[in-house]
Amino acid sequence: MSVDLNVVKELRQKTGAGVMAVKKALDESGGDSNKAEEILKEQGLANALKKTGRDTSQGAIQSYIHAGNKIGALVELKCETDFVARTDDFINLAKDLAMQIAAMGPLFISKDEEGADKASDEEILMSQAFIKDSSITIEDMIKSMISKVGENINISRITKFDLS
Repeated sequence: MSVDLNVVKELRQKTGAGVMAVKKALDESGGDSNKAEEILKEQGLANALKKTGRDTSQGAIQSYIHAGNKIGALVELKCETDFVARTDDFINLAKDLAMQIAAMGPLFISKDEEGADKASDEEILMSQAFIKDSSITIEDMIKSMISKVGENINISRITKFDLS
């Protein structure tokens, strides 16, 4: 089956998957780019789950200060290597997470934390809808980045400051 290079390029940009993975997904879907995108997302989630046990000793601390200097947030985002920690994608993810924390004020990072079992989804960062795109959750964003960079990524600490 012949694959249109423009479709491959578009799917790569949407999913962050490699050329060969995109071509394989398009072959599996019979050329349907929507089905291929779903296949790639499923594969990405499977790959992300395989990486969750790996040690994360590098990363970045990112801040966000809202206009007026009355609300701020800090996030510690960790990954496996300093190479990934310095990439624009990783830094932008950390910035988005800091903004999310300032806007939504989660009390917990994930449902696995002590005391989070009684918390609502709005109080758990990983369960929140992303403020810039409500169709995805923070957990989806993290898994997508894991799939894209090929390393385990986790949020280790969050803090919101509010003077209002």
